[in-house]
Amino acid sequence: MISIESGPPIADRIRIGDCTITISSREVMVDGARRVRRLTPKALGVLRVLMRVPGAVVTRDELFAEVWPDTLPTNDVLTQAITQLRKAFARDDESGAAYIETIAKSGYRLLQPVTELAEPVAGSTNDAAPSEDERDALAAVFAAASPVPRPRSRWRRMRRYVLLAIGLGMVVALLVMTALLLQRPEQQAGGSGVLADGSRVVGSPQRPYRLITATSGFETYPTVSPDGSQVAYEADGTAHGGSTIKVQTSGNAPARALADTPSGHSDRFPNWSPNGREIAFARFGPEASCEVLIGSATGGALRHVTRCDGTELLSFDWTPDGRGLVFGSLAGRYAHRGIRVLDIASGQWTALNYVVAEDSFDYAPRFSPDGRWIVFVRNPQIGDLWRLPAQGGVPEQLTDDSAEIRGWAWRSDSRHIVFGRRVDSEARLYELDTETRTLRDVGIDDAQSPALSRHNNMLAFVHRKAQFGLFRVPVADGRPGTPERLFPSNGRDGQPMLAPDGRQLVFTSDRSGNYGLWWADLSRPESLRPVEGLRPETRQAADWSADSTHLLVSGRDAQARPVIYEVSPRDEQVVVLPVPVAQPLQALYAGDNDHVLVVERDQDERMRLSLFDRRSTPWKLLGHIDGVSQARFDTAHQRVLFTRLSAGGLWSADARLDPASIRQVSEDRPSRWRYRTWTVARDGSLDYLSTSAECATAFVRMSAPSAGAEYCLDTERLSAGNGFSAQPDGSALYLALAVADGADIGVMTMPEPPRPVFSSISNVLFWKAK
Repeated sequence: MISIESGPPIADRIRIGDCTITISSREVMVDGARRVRRLTPKALGVLRVLMRVPGAVVTRDELFAEVWPDTLPTNDVLTQAITQLRKAFARDDESGAAYIETIAKSGYRLLQPVTELAEPVAGSTNDAAPSEDERDALAAVFAAASPVPRPRSRWRRMRRYVLLAIGLGMVVALLVMTALLLQRPEQQAGGSGVLADGSRVVGSPQRPYRLITATSGFETYPTVSPDGSQVAYEADGTAHGGSTIKVQTSGNAPARALADTPSGHSDRFPNWSPNGREIAFARFGPEASCEVLIGSATGGALRHVTRCDGTELLSFDWTPDGRGLVFGSLAGRYAHRGIRVLDIASGQWTALNYVVAEDSFDYAPRFSPDGRWIVFVRNPQIGDLWRLPAQGGVPEQLTDDSAEIRGWAWRSDSRHIVFGRRVDSEARLYELDTETRTLRDVGIDDAQSPALSRHNNMLAFVHRKAQFGLFRVPVADGRPGTPERLFPSNGRDGQPMLAPDGRQLVFTSDRSGNYGLWWADLSRPESLRPVEGLRPETRQAADWSADSTHLLVSGRDAQARPVIYEVSPRDEQVVVLPVPVAQPLQALYAGDNDHVLVVERDQDERMRLSLFDRRSTPWKLLGHIDGVSQARFDTAHQRVLFTRLSAGGLWSADARLDPASIRQVSEDRPSRWRYRTWTVARDGSLDYLSTSAECATAFVRMSAPSAGAEYCLDTERLSAGNGFSAQPDGSALYLALAVADGADIGVMTMPEPPRPVFSSISNVLFWKAK
């Protein structure tokens, strides 16, 4: 054996601990194991990087850059690769040492020594011959892979020199990065957790932010003054009380109310003006009344700007000169499709000149600080950022993740964007370079709704670390009873979906430390276990087959591409289905196992509900409906129920999606924002969950004789908004409720983004290292 404790391994066969790895065939043989395990190309790529520096920590960013170059992968693809490596290295009897250690908030490291195995040469002898167990293991590998000795090619002879040059280049890049970091003006936390200004970091030095609020309620939607010295936010003292706008310094001074909020009203969505003198916000009142107001940042009289009665998904921001407000698409009494600018002095509206599809809803538009661009979220139900020239023109798509975006903000350089995005069971902040489309994790857990000052990159954000548990709620005559907790844990549970047999339940959870799908037989609570081999999507709940044997689950593959899994939970079998669409976002059975409904986003970025017959290859398309955001199959009435991108409410179509059969079932429920919080039971019972100022979780049975009667299920605890289910006869609900909740405002100085020249050097090096 030849030691390779330093430098990259070059042999085809590698020994790591009790395992022998054949690189060319991607096979792992564990001493004493009954069979050879095979790695995916990406898992092998991760292992190659870890093998270069055994015992040293390799960060997630380094792994992403080398194994997934020129892509925007999510954390789950790396987690899947690490999980597969651990399974491949595990002994059959579950004994043995650990191989890969997770370093919290950082990355991973390989714990076992790495050595090369010399390639066998016929008739030769070697003093360092493998042990008897090693020979047996290698024999199994050779029996499976049948390697043939071959002379070294010119490339194999030159590989050491190429890798040495790459290593030297990476060292140079590291020195450049170190120099840039040493030049950064922002404050750094020392080992004591104390910043240069004397304030303390919340938690460890790896979390360099502080919370400026610390109440039992919710503080949300922050906005920062241009100089970064003050933060305004929406304050909600209790889960069922009205909200008001508060202002305080970015330190720990007491907050003050921006204005007196009338009884029965809520003040929301504050936005600080570019000159720092005023704050615009929305005031919501009884009977869906809404108006946009402007007040002095120091307090005083308010002035009316415009009405927005009956709206949902209200969004607006200041123009760079402070003379107007830019609004996203507006619903309600003053509905308008597309982005408009309102001149505050004259009250005149000017619509931007660009193409907006009929079923598109453009949300949260914001001018870049230099006034050149407007970036917005097109269709929040899908979740991607788009960019448009400030004077109008052709929009261009900046992201293509179909993600759940939780707020966003421009940096002062008018090039970088910071946005919140839900990943698995938490929301995190990411920074996007709009020119290169590169993405980096800001490194803050449980963070969303970022806001940045215009002059010094002071960042404010919402820190929400909610814990959701599963509950069963009995329902009698359309009235909900007392929630009963299921499967207690310290994790975050969601999307509970009950099988038609009324016994099996699947849900998503991070209770084991990793986000995944869990299954249980409710008659045997001890049966609770994770379903291995897939990573479910955070927004789309699973769908059961009519015979309760299979599930359709939306997820991502090892390359972070959206896929549909068919899962047999009792047998622990997982299969990727050959769904013939560009981006499948949701899938469900259309009454039987032979027909599948798929909510997709096509190549032209349009949303569509399609019906397929899966008995043919490729699947045969039977019908489709455009502009659909979510769907359920109503077995009792043999129809498809669905929500639309373009409006709130609920629609139905027959089981074959005949356009002539489309009917509107409800005009206002579900709302466009809560388009996933509804379900249909096997008996046709149609249920909806919402929230209001008086009730954190309100329930209504839309199909009952007294349809429309709303009951407060829980006054304090919010329900999860991404899926729930009902007993087949409608006698109970299964949903996720917050058992610990609250949101505070955090602040920190954002580090300067990497310089373009350094980014270019890094990209070249990572490409060569690939």
